[in-house]
Amino acid sequence: MVCSVSICAGEIFELKAELNSDKKEKKKEAVKKVIASMTVGKDVSALFPDVVNCMQTDNLELKKLVYLYLMNYAKSQPDMAIMAVNTFVKDCEDANPLIRALAVRTMGCIRVDKITEYLCEPLRKCLKDEDPYVRKTAAVCVAKLHDINAQLVEDQGFLDTLKDLISDSNPMVVANAVAALSEIAESHPNSNLLDLNPQSINKLLTALNECTEWGQIFILDCLANYTPRDDRESQSICERVTPRLSHANSAVVLSAVKVLMKFMEMLPKDLDYYGTLLKKLAPPLVTLLSAEPELQYVALRNINLIVQKRPEILKHEMKVFFVKYNDPIYVKLEKLDIMIRLASQANIAQVLAELKEYATEVDVDFVRKAVRAIGRCAIKVEQSAERCVSTLLDLIQTKVNYVVQEAIVVIKDIFRKYPNKYESVIATLCENLDSLDEPEARAAMIWIVGEYAERIDNADELLESFLEGFHDESTQVQLQLLTAIVKLFLKKPTETQELVQQVLSLATQDSDNPDLRDRGYIYWRLLSTDPVAAKEVVLAEKPLISEETDLIEPTLLEELICHIGTLASVYHKPPSAFVEGSRGVMHKRLPARTGSGESTESPDVGTAAGGSAPEAAPSIIPSQGDLLGDLLNLDMAPPTTSGPPPPTTGMQMGGMDLLGGGLDSLVGISHSVDPYAATPAAPAVMPASLNAPVGGGLGDLFDLGGGVGMPMGAYIPPKIVWLPAMKAKGLEISGTFARRAGVIQMELILTNKAMSVMTDFAIQFNRNSFGLAPAGPLQVLTPLGPNQTIEVSLPLSTVGPVMKMDPLNNLQVAVKNNIDVFYFSCQYPISMLFVEDGKMERQLFLATWKDIPNDNESQFQIKDCHLNSDAASSKLQGSNIFTIAKRTVEGQDMLYMSIKLSNGIWVLAELKVQAGNPNYTKCRKEGWIRITSVTAERSVGMEWG
Repeated sequence: MVCSVSICAGEIFELKAELNSDKKEKKKEAVKKVIASMTVGKDVSALFPDVVNCMQTDNLELKKLVYLYLMNYAKSQPDMAIMAVNTFVKDCEDANPLIRALAVRTMGCIRVDKITEYLCEPLRKCLKDEDPYVRKTAAVCVAKLHDINAQLVEDQGFLDTLKDLISDSNPMVVANAVAALSEIAESHPNSNLLDLNPQSINKLLTALNECTEWGQIFILDCLANYTPRDDRESQSICERVTPRLSHANSAVVLSAVKVLMKFMEMLPKDLDYYGTLLKKLAPPLVTLLSAEPELQYVALRNINLIVQKRPEILKHEMKVFFVKYNDPIYVKLEKLDIMIRLASQANIAQVLAELKEYATEVDVDFVRKAVRAIGRCAIKVEQSAERCVSTLLDLIQTKVNYVVQEAIVVIKDIFRKYPNKYESVIATLCENLDSLDEPEARAAMIWIVGEYAERIDNADELLESFLEGFHDESTQVQLQLLTAIVKLFLKKPTETQELVQQVLSLATQDSDNPDLRDRGYIYWRLLSTDPVAAKEVVLAEKPLISEETDLIEPTLLEELICHIGTLASVYHKPPSAFVEGSRGVMHKRLPARTGSGESTESPDVGTAAGGSAPEAAPSIIPSQGDLLGDLLNLDMAPPTTSGPPPPTTGMQMGGMDLLGGGLDSLVGISHSVDPYAATPAAPAVMPASLNAPVGGGLGDLFDLGGGVGMPMGAYIPPKIVWLPAMKAKGLEISGTFARRAGVIQMELILTNKAMSVMTDFAIQFNRNSFGLAPAGPLQVLTPLGPNQTIEVSLPLSTVGPVMKMDPLNNLQVAVKNNIDVFYFSCQYPISMLFVEDGKMERQLFLATWKDIPNDNESQFQIKDCHLNSDAASSKLQGSNIFTIAKRTVEGQDMLYMSIKLSNGIWVLAELKVQAGNPNYTKCRKEGWIRITSVTAERSVGMEWG
């Protein structure tokens, strides 16, 4: 017998005959057999044309079966699937709404590009069908079609139709339209598909009461993405969402909690309704804990987030988190965690009694967690510390090995939180020294002995007993033992000299662990060169440990609160951490409270036209206003060759301006040496003496020291060493920045001072104030041999990611080669950012200059400049500093200048030059203007105007 892959030819023949039978019942039974074979994984694709012929029937059951077959095999038989298109189109106009809906649903599920274009017209009709069942089915079909061909959906106007369905009279149509738009919006985070406003929100809230439970979830999730205009609107929405808290479906409850947690941020805390809402949130959360264990776990993970954000919601509900004997371990551990978060002075006695009981359980992991929880209670609730220590001592007396070890670990933390308070228990701890076999417990005990060596008579004997098996210990114990013995030596030097030499020898000469070896060498050198310094370092007062070391970081917590009821709230990770691709990576934040008079983080972020406030930018990204403020105070001293950056005094910062050391550095006027500035790399001509003046800030843009016949064009500072060879395994990097033909260049000199060949060079910048980033790869085309030098020019763009740096012109760079990755920072001259189209239109300049109040004016003197005004103007233009106007008043030339930075910020300045007087006066004013250019209207910061 000849058989196909999974079904014999004879069976195929029989089915084919039955499918082409004239009898309807026989035909229906044949299709059922085909579906049954398909369900168990048999290949029945050979019957495709015969099954498709069965589509033309009035029998709804048969039609459903055929459609099911089509959805499964259309992808593997796209040419055959087109045969069914006419039937689909015909069924979309059937008198029976169930058949119309079935046809449009099936067409949406057939993911074949050739069919999608035929789907558009039937789908358009079904979206406006008189029957709500057909409309709600068509709404979901739009989302499916968008996933196959997004451009087609946009071109056909289906998105606008979907938006119209939000105003539909049927609540299920509204819910499905919201679900479809939300699905599409997730794959296009920057689109404003769900243009929510108070009117549309009112429609959604009306539909919320009448649609099915899953429809309610879609609507609630949509509401959670809306930002109310004020606290009054926020309260109104909360009042209408609160009834959902009593729903039987736990998903609806969690979605409602998410909406309320978000909108509560906008309610003033002194509002009566705020307190009422807190009370209403507790019962539904408690009810969730009566479900099956899997649902309990999901609820507990969400409650963990809620308790971290608003512990007052469940502060009176401690008992519901007490562990039951038949709870699975994952539920027990989660309950334990929440108990600690809710622990307070009011309920600590109850909590401790419960935890002590848990410590006698048979589940080892749970017992460990319970003992550790007692320690966390002591650290969190200071008034309970003594009672907690007493409880731990009782547990140590049980002599259960793992209980004793866990208790010693947490007592160490209690000692760190409350120094010189509970050291009387050390004797009891030392009695159990021999029973410790776990690294963490041994390390904790060693720390206690070393820290309180002066109180333990036989501390040297105890530590020596650990030293006997030093090489068999874990790294954690070895490091702790090394530090403890050094502490002991510093406290009892005469008695322990031999012991400290022994441990230092073991750590440095007999160990292969680099961490241990390095710490040993540091201690050895400290002790041998300066014992007083060693004492200050090793025996320094330690900071107290924090109350809660495992709290989620506030920004992440805010985002997770916005994802309550999703996987993100179970994993306690943002969606971007586990969702691949573009979906789900849009970061959400809680709205700022407006009703209580508290200042918000971004007071100037208004509500968008649609009513939904735009997401506030992270605070690390500077706005133009932030940059302007820092530009005024930018300290542009010459970059250092090595070592840490010089300390910056308030006087230095106050006296500096955007252009570095004042406009004098632009025109190359000399200053006396800045005592805080490191010496720059040697220029072509060195000063005659140490007291000779050097250029500052942006460098000698005028190069006045060179006399007459100076080269024109933008000034390029001399190259300096950015990365010394000793810090980069033999690679030395020198460099500077230049602007040529409108392109910023990073000019590098790479020198190999190592004995091996260097290859595979690459470069990367950290985020910086002006978005500087490499415009291409670092072109080092040949291997760099020992003692070889190569010059490389790297073009830069200004479209990289932005983050405000300190100082503003700081650039952090990573360079990689075949040996390692090396990091250094340098400072680029701000003049590199002056763009060529920085000449402002004269009338606009003069009008703006007059508009800025005199209160914003300040003046600076520039001394010993021997250029006349025309020469100064010409020289400055080489660096894209343009003279807009010139006038002469009482023998003084007044130059009005404009500069434009690469990020669109404008700088306006006035320079006063008097013939025969080598001193210039620079005037600046500060303000904001709005300029309309040919391309766009942007907010332009005008400084020094």
